[in-house]
Parts: sequence; C-alpha cells; structure tokens
Amino acid sequence: MAKHRIYSMSVASVYPHYVTKAEKKGRTKAEVDEIIRWLTGHSQASLEDELAKKTSFEDFFAQAPHMNPARSLITGTVCGVRVEEVEEPLMREIRYLDKLIDELAKGRPMEKILRA
Repeated sequence: MAKHRIYSMSVASVYPHYVTKAEKKGRTKAEVDEIIRWLTGHSQASLEDELAKKTSFEDFFAQAPHMNPARSLITGTVCGVRVEEVEEPLMREIRYLDKLIDELAKGRPMEKILRA
C-alpha cells in the first residue's frame, strides 16, 4: 500500500494553516505551539528547529521527544473521521493534532484541549 502524501509533507508547510485557523478565531500562535508541544514533548526551541528543517510529518512524529500518553483521551471527528478509530498509527497522530487545532479554533479552553 502506498504511503499517504501527508506523511512526506513538511510540518512547516501545514503549520501556517494551523496558526491562521486559530488566529481567525481570536486564538494565538503561542497556543498552537503549546498544543504541539503538549502532544509531542518538544520544547519551543526544538519545535522551531523541526519547522526550520522542514521535517516531514512522518519524521516529526517518529522523532518526537515524548508523545503525551493523555492523547488517547482525544476523541471526536475530523473531516468526518473519528480520530479514535483511525487504525494507522501515524495518521492517528496527525488526526489528533488536527482535532486539537479544531478545538482551539472552536474556542475550547486550553485546559480542556490539553486534557488537564
């Protein structure tokens, strides 16, 4: 089976769309970064480094310092697909990120987005 094209896309190519989506709804780039850091265990410096290196989604998640175990609490739909039912592990991680950004754009409080 061929790999999905999102896997080879750089996180940096999609990141501005995450920020724009959040900012259109009155949220901030800092909140987008906080979500990504919570999910992956990156520091702000290491996140910025990965964006600068144009790391692919596949490598970004494979090399994440510490994927948050609470990410399994993320449920709901993204593009009509239930994130908790996505079988392919890498696609599930990407969908988790999409879902968290959606929640941010919908005005959900950060403590709920980060499953605090």
